[in-house]
Order: sequence, then C-alpha cells, then structure tokens
Amino acid sequence: MTAKPEQFPAIPMPLTRPAFDEDEIAEVRKVLASGWVTQGPAVAAFEKAFGERHQVAHALATTSCTAALHLGVLALNLQPGDEVIVPSFTWITSAHCAEYVGAKAVFCDVDPTTFNIDVKSMEAALTPKTRAIIAVHLFGLSADMDAINAVAKKRNIPVIEDAACAIGTTYRGKPVGSLGDLACFSFHPRKAITTGEGGMVTTQSSDLANEVAAFRNHGANRTKSTTDPKPWSMGTFDHLGMNLRLSDIQAGVGLAQMRKLDTLLAHRRQCAQGYHERLGGISWLRRPLEPQGYGHMYQSYVLWVREGGMEFRNKVMLHLEKEGIQTRPGTMAVHNTAFYRDKYKLRPEDFPQSTACEQQTITVPIFPGMAEKDLDRVAQALKSVSA
Repeated sequence: MTAKPEQFPAIPMPLTRPAFDEDEIAEVRKVLASGWVTQGPAVAAFEKAFGERHQVAHALATTSCTAALHLGVLALNLQPGDEVIVPSFTWITSAHCAEYVGAKAVFCDVDPTTFNIDVKSMEAALTPKTRAIIAVHLFGLSADMDAINAVAKKRNIPVIEDAACAIGTTYRGKPVGSLGDLACFSFHPRKAITTGEGGMVTTQSSDLANEVAAFRNHGANRTKSTTDPKPWSMGTFDHLGMNLRLSDIQAGVGLAQMRKLDTLLAHRRQCAQGYHERLGGISWLRRPLEPQGYGHMYQSYVLWVREGGMEFRNKVMLHLEKEGIQTRPGTMAVHNTAFYRDKYKLRPEDFPQSTACEQQTITVPIFPGMAEKDLDRVAQALKSVSA
C-alpha cells in the first residue's frame, strides 16, 4: 500500500547521529600505519586546528569534557572549602568537577528564555569563599559573557566556560572558548563533531596550559621535563596527576571532523531555521531564542512547552515516541538530583526556573543529513498534539 503524502514511515528517528565517511577512515589508517597511536603528531595537529578555530593560544586534548572540567579546576588550584558557582540547569558534570577536588558546587538559577545562567542569581550566590564560576553555553547558545566577566573581574574570580555543547558558537563575533580563563569542550557523539569520546581544554594562559598538561599526563611538568632530555631522563613530576590523554587514533577522527565543521554547523543552522518556520503556529510551544549578537550553533534544538507543565510535556514526548521520533528533556536540574539534594538539603523550589526548565523542555532531533521530510515529520507530529 502506498502511503498518503502526509503520512511518514515509522522509521525510528534519533536525536542525533555522527557524520563519518572515508575521510575519518583515511586519517585513522594514517595513524595506524605510522605506529604512533598516542602522544603523537595527530593529537598535536588536532589541538592546533582546534585552537586556531577558537582563537586561543593553547588547546589541550583530553579523554572527555568531564576530564577537561576536572583538569580545569585542578589547574586553578581549587581546594576543599572553596565554592564554585554553577547554573543548576546543566549536565551534572558542570557541578561534579568542583566536588572532585573537595570544593562545593553552589547553584544559581537560569534565565528560562535562554536556558543559560541568570547573572543576578549568580551574583546573589557569591560569597567570600567563591573561587570560580562555571559559565555554561547550553545547547549551543553562549552565556552572557560580558555580564558574567564583569561580575567576576570585580572580585578577581576565574571563569571556566563549560562549552561542551558549543563547538563553533560565537558571542559578539568572538568564538566561545576564548572568553573566560579556561574553557572545556566535548567530542561526544551528540556534539557538532565527535571523536567517540573526547574533550578539549582551551586557554590564553601559558601557566594554566602547563598546569592542565601536567595533570593530564601523570603530573609531569612539561616545561622542566623537556629541557635537554637525556636517554635516561624520566621527567619531572610536580603533581599528583592522572592519565587523561586523548589517543592519536581519536585525534585522527577529530582532524577529519574539523575539516567538516563549517559544513556541519551550516546544516544545523539550516535545520533550526526549518524548525523555526514549521513550528511558529503552535500556541503551546516556544521555539529557541537567539539574541542579537549571539551565534547559536544548535547542538540541540530545545522547545519550551508553555502550557500544562510536566504532565503535558510528557504527553507530547510519549506521542512523538509512538511516531518513532526520539526526544529527551533539555537537560537536568542538577540541584534535584539525589546527590546534591541530599548533600546540601536542596528543594526544587530553591531554583524554580531550573526546575521548570527540566520539566517543560523537549529536545527534538537535529543531526547531519537531516532532510526537509524529516523536519516535516517532526513538525507534523507536534502539530497533531492538542493542548
């Protein structure tokens, strides 16, 4: 039986999928043929390409964005008793990185129109113990870095950009990753480019870069360890470091992905524009906002359900599931997770906008190769839900 034009096959549609072709295979083959599969030239080339794209002096590849965040707080020498401001509506590792070193994650609320840090709430959370601010660029939209940096500089507080979702994002014409003291990126398969798992730390500071490099590589001081090395040299180890190095095999994939970055970003923005046009007439739904001067790269396309709260949002998600369309909430309200709720005696109403964002957002598919018919399919499924 031939389907009617308005019908769509029940082929499962994922939230995202990576874009690989013969370029990645060729780069991996080159690495394998060289025999240099870790701590080699592919990692150095990947770091160079990434750093140049994000206009930073230093880019250091690591095993994940979680590792990058951990390395960032270590490089800033955060200690037990220190406090780190974190927006509550984010992925949980934005807060975990503070806890890894014995510091305290102190939450602030978000602006539900952008899903990013509410600067007034952030400022209210500051105390004499505040030693860092995590500025998350959620879903590919930059946080308000001018306002955040203005507050931070008054108190000499370092800013870490959590740019896990923001490869290629811009803010007032500048790439994120160059706007704070450190920035941390992710190459998870949901991101614009991927190495399977992987991350990157970027910074303009040579001192911070050297600290990150040391902690990434067992604590080896790369400046001292590379001064006139002899065959018997074992290096200089100043820190209790870890092994959080990216392999050259993964870096080879990353190099091929970097060459596709502009094409992948352009396609994401094209898909987002397609959603904007198709979903404008749905009264119970709010589309993502892109303020003037911000360059949203739409790592995720996240909708806000205006009516009916979490119950109606869940109804919409179940309807899309029946249509074979994968969805998920935007992300989590971290203060509502068991670990932070119990440790710090937090309640959902302590950060009401973050709680509302967790309960009223839907992420819909956006991925390389997404076609007009795919956008039509998602839009039709949403339009067929009655408020």
